[in-house]
Amino acid sequence: MNRARQRPPVAVVAAALLAVGFFTLPLVGLLQQVTWSNLAADLTTPEAAEAIRLSLVCSLAAVALAAAFGTPLAWFLARSDFPGRPLLRGLVLLPMVLPPVVGGVALLSAFSLRSPVGGWLNNAFGIQLTFTTWGAILAETFVSMPFFVITAEAAFRTIDRRYEQVAATLGARRTTVFRRVTLPSIAPSLAAGAVLTWARALGEFGATITFAGNVAGRTRTLPLSVYLALEADRQTAIALSLVLLVISLVVLVALRDRWLSRL
Repeated sequence: MNRARQRPPVAVVAAALLAVGFFTLPLVGLLQQVTWSNLAADLTTPEAAEAIRLSLVCSLAAVALAAAFGTPLAWFLARSDFPGRPLLRGLVLLPMVLPPVVGGVALLSAFSLRSPVGGWLNNAFGIQLTFTTWGAILAETFVSMPFFVITAEAAFRTIDRRYEQVAATLGARRTTVFRRVTLPSIAPSLAAGAVLTWARALGEFGATITFAGNVAGRTRTLPLSVYLALEADRQTAIALSLVLLVISLVVLVALRDRWLSRL
């Protein structure tokens, strides 16, 4: 049955337009600051190119780690029922609302050379995470993995489990069912979660600079380069900001029906 559309009250429309303007005006202001004729040159400077390369390396590595560990974690949260499940889920999703700089402090407390774990890694294997590229990857994984987990968990919950049951009755082992039936069924959702994770990792700033530092060629990713360039080369900072803006907008628009509708 089709329902007649009701005209919204004028006050509601006015408030909505003000809200839209609040979000739109800063973006318009950024676009006005871009020197379009020099955009390509600003993005191909050695510093900008190195930041883009490092951001791609770190963000893609963060996606790989999030998929490797987040997929079984999401399955466990979706299919298991135990008294501490709400608390566990809250801990997993905490980085989504935790201030990133606080996440960086927490990572320092856990993995710096002065911490038990970080000291053991350095003494036993010579691994130092602070002020290294792996430290930047760890920081990006920490803040971005919840986006993968929450998307994958929703997919595990909504999948039609009858296909899994049929495969099991035909003699397929649990690992075979998971690999041949479950994962292909939720592959689009996993892909959406991976893209969201990548976008969040690409824009990570607070935890990275707090835990991994701002070392050129090792931890200075795009957001850190924007922050540094604001004082020395404003046009490069604006050009790099435009890159992050476009990526974020494309991801949100492309995945609005896949992810946002599940929340």
